Amino acid sequence: MGYTAPMRKLDDIIPPSRRREIEPMSQPAADSRDSLQSQSHRPPHKFPYTTLLAVVAVIALSLAALFYFSSAKIEVTPNTVSAEVQSSFTATADSGALPFQVVTAQKIASQSVKGSGTKTVTAIASGTITIYNAQAQSQRLITNTRFATSAGLVFRIHSSVVIPGGTQAKPGSITAKVYADKAGSAYNVGPTSFTIPGFAGTLQEKLVYARSTSAMTGGASGTIPVVDPALEMQTRNALISALAPDLATSIQSQIPDGYVMLEGSATTTYQELTSAASATTGQVDVKEQGTITAVVFPNAALAKAVAASVTGLGYQGEPLTLTPASKLKLFPETVLPDSAANSFTFRLSGTASLMYTVDPTRIAAAVSGKTRSAAEVALTNYPEVKRAVIILRPFWRQTFPQDPASISVVVANP
Repeated sequence: MGYTAPMRKLDDIIPPSRRREIEPMSQPAADSRDSLQSQSHRPPHKFPYTTLLAVVAVIALSLAALFYFSSAKIEVTPNTVSAEVQSSFTATADSGALPFQVVTAQKIASQSVKGSGTKTVTAIASGTITIYNAQAQSQRLITNTRFATSAGLVFRIHSSVVIPGGTQAKPGSITAKVYADKAGSAYNVGPTSFTIPGFAGTLQEKLVYARSTSAMTGGASGTIPVVDPALEMQTRNALISALAPDLATSIQSQIPDGYVMLEGSATTTYQELTSAASATTGQVDVKEQGTITAVVFPNAALAKAVAASVTGLGYQGEPLTLTPASKLKLFPETVLPDSAANSFTFRLSGTASLMYTVDPTRIAAAVSGKTRSAAEVALTNYPEVKRAVIILRPFWRQTFPQDPASISVVVANP
């Protein structure tokens, strides 16, 4: 008997499109197994060694930088004291506890003015000198005693004089008028020193001498142009007014490094130079020469001498300098010296502003190996220290290095 397939209804036939939609719903177990299998093959989580190493490296580099840039530093403000001064001092030329130097500057000013003719003149120069005697006994000089400049120009006194005795530090002195041996403008010399030719080869050669603090004037010879006297006087006064500031500036440039010039330590002289015909026809060049001479002292040496003269200052010989705030005036007890002088006595009056000199090596040695607090106490024993700022790096460092060379000392402006 044959098999007969059952008749299928239209509802039992599933279209292909619906079959694809239904099939996934019939496979949940397989999908679940695939998911579990995928998770079972995922690698386990690793410890973040790379991140940790990076953090450690940053910390190590930071610490290394702190130590590399570590420092021990002190910023010191020097101590400054003010003192009233009323004392006498003796300085010696380029030597001793208080040396001095003589500096000089010279300027010539000229102006062309209308001439009023010419005249023939023959005149000798003259001027005033100071004669010194460093012998214990007085010294008499006869009429016509000769005084010679370093250039060999000879001047004479026209009456005898007696110079009182003295010492090398404070020689006796008198003033006298001298006259040139010959006529001519060559003898119109500025301030200079003189020797006495008659004493050559004797003990008095270096003990009796002379100096001038103003120019010799009046020397002339030959035909010279003439200027109306009133116009000449007016012109010379104008030239002197113009020379004064120029001379003040010029003398400052002559002061050696580390030296100071005080008020009263300079003298200025003016000399009428012989008028000459101008390049312009009918004009005459009126000339005036100004010379300024000053005594200057090493700042540190003068400051120490001043500090030592002040009672109650408690000065122990520490290095000092005079600051620009000082208001000291110098009063010579004799005439201001020239370059040939061996000594100079003077008086100072006024207020001295004294600044202690800070020696960085001395300060570094004082704090080496000490803690911050111990260093602060130690620095209070140094009179040159007004204020000290201690800087130690890294921030946890509290002790200075044992080697003073490893300590930086910076001196600040007071």
